[in-house]
Amino acid sequence: MATARLKDKYQAEVVPALKEKFQYKNIMQVPKLTKISINKGIGAAVADKKLVDIGVEELTTITGQKAVPTIAKKSVSNFKLREGMPIGARVTLRGERMYEFLDRLLTIALPRVRDFRGVSDKGFDGRGNYTLGVKEQIIFPEISIDKIKAISGMDITFVTTAQTDEESYELLKAFGMPFTNIKK
Repeated sequence: MATARLKDKYQAEVVPALKEKFQYKNIMQVPKLTKISINKGIGAAVADKKLVDIGVEELTTITGQKAVPTIAKKSVSNFKLREGMPIGARVTLRGERMYEFLDRLLTIALPRVRDFRGVSDKGFDGRGNYTLGVKEQIIFPEISIDKIKAISGMDITFVTTAQTDEESYELLKAFGMPFTNIKK
């Protein structure tokens, strides 16, 4: 089995570039991508339980890995939500599948977004992780527009070993993430 294109790029280009920029003494200090978590909240699932199954199926199709339904941790009467009800879907990608998904996201899916000018650089959490919101699931070519009942979005979180947002920003930028604003 061939290794993912971005995994090879990480070894050959990203590691030396980051090591030089941040003056790491050891190659193990260079930040790396550990996992990508994709979460899809389905608020309308309170009324229709089938929507969760559809959401799980869509995430499974997009990522190539079985997604699991998420359940409510506590009851909220205003939303007619009870503890234990399924309200979304999620999947966590690691290893080869993670790099394959990142490659497809950067080269195929993001360019298909309408009026795309890049992703915001404000999604960092202060600990080196980055979250990106996607408004429509139809940007992924695996989803057939004819078969979907409703357009829904998802959150994609990139978990890295970076200690700071700057290191994480440089790591994702080296992979080819098209950020809009240029950080100083």
